[in-house]
Amino acid sequence: MMLHVPNVLTREQVLDLRRRLDAADWVDGRATVGAQGAQVKQNRQLPEASALSLELGRIVQQALDASPLFFAAALPLRTIPPLFNRYAGGEHYGLHVDGAVRNVPGGGPRIRTDVSTTLFLSDPEDYDGGELVVVDTYGAHEVKLPAGDMIVYPSSSLHRVEPVTRGERVCSFFWTQSMVRDDWKRSMLFELDQNIQSLRARLGDCEEVVGLTGHYHNLLRQWAET
Repeated sequence: MMLHVPNVLTREQVLDLRRRLDAADWVDGRATVGAQGAQVKQNRQLPEASALSLELGRIVQQALDASPLFFAAALPLRTIPPLFNRYAGGEHYGLHVDGAVRNVPGGGPRIRTDVSTTLFLSDPEDYDGGELVVVDTYGAHEVKLPAGDMIVYPSSSLHRVEPVTRGERVCSFFWTQSMVRDDWKRSMLFELDQNIQSLRARLGDCEEVVGLTGHYHNLLRQWAET
């Protein structure tokens, strides 16, 4: 399941993050990938253990915590502290798959990467290229969203970032271990949840809506790992 989550950050929050990121010191993005990824990755990243990265990551995390749509889609159990990258001057990231398990900075428990998320901090008109391309059984899907919006997709997907040929593409990115590890189960729960919310808005808490809500929670109880 791929999902566009709009307006995760306000325009004011985006401008504040960009002001601070534009003045930051960046490092080679290959520092955070394995040998295979390093062959196809050309970008810059904010050092993940830096004070600025941790502070801005907390701002992003607070926005995630306030997003019911992200929660419904990802059913998060643990999330890697958000990281930040930028692409310019032809930089790109070739076709790859995210590692299945990642260490948490500071020695926290390892996280299984079920859900990948990219939060855009540059508007589409500010740069050429830089599309996130996610490849699945239905083909290749290009993503280039307004600043403050994010895309959520399975970490098992092959994906790439096209070369940026004008301007700069700045994003936050992170991984989530879901309470429900199987993407198709998360997709079914998400669709059921969204239909319940739609029916509840139209019909209120009628007997049928309460019954469907019970089915949702019983399925989540059956499949959740905590």
